[in-house]
Amino acid sequence: MKNAFRLLPVLLMLAAAPAGAQQVMTADMAKDFVAGKLFSFRCFEGTHGRGHIFADGSASGQIRFAGTSQVRSLRVPEGTLYVAGAQICATLRGLPFDPCFTLWRTGAKSFRGAFAHMKYMYCDFTREGRTLLARRRAPTQHTGTVTGTIGPVVSP
Repeated sequence: MKNAFRLLPVLLMLAAAPAGAQQVMTADMAKDFVAGKLFSFRCFEGTHGRGHIFADGSASGQIRFAGTSQVRSLRVPEGTLYVAGAQICATLRGLPFDPCFTLWRTGAKSFRGAFAHMKYMYCDFTREGRTLLARRRAPTQHTGTVTGTIGPVVSP
């Protein structure tokens, strides 16, 4: 149970989504903003880290809990994060409830995630870099020389 509560800042990281001028995000807006992107985060009590949040409700990254010097790797499976009404919630083994989060857009690449009805318990997230979904291959350079064997030409 004690370890489960230590994961609460991680849940904020996983459930996070964007915000500009403190605009409350709907769950669908949040999912579109965060899915597949890399975010760094810093929470109100000093926990910080970075990670990816995926559209299937899974997430992975690194976290350093407040008051410790050790960085830990984190991975949660598909379906851990889910939409419940206008909020993002998480199912975690060891917790007697599924915590839910309210998300506010705070900038073009940033947002704040807080426990529902407890705005003072929050994490701020900032998107890093670009998301690479696909990459175009470099065009093939042709030399004008044909190599290989061509069979006989058949006339009609």
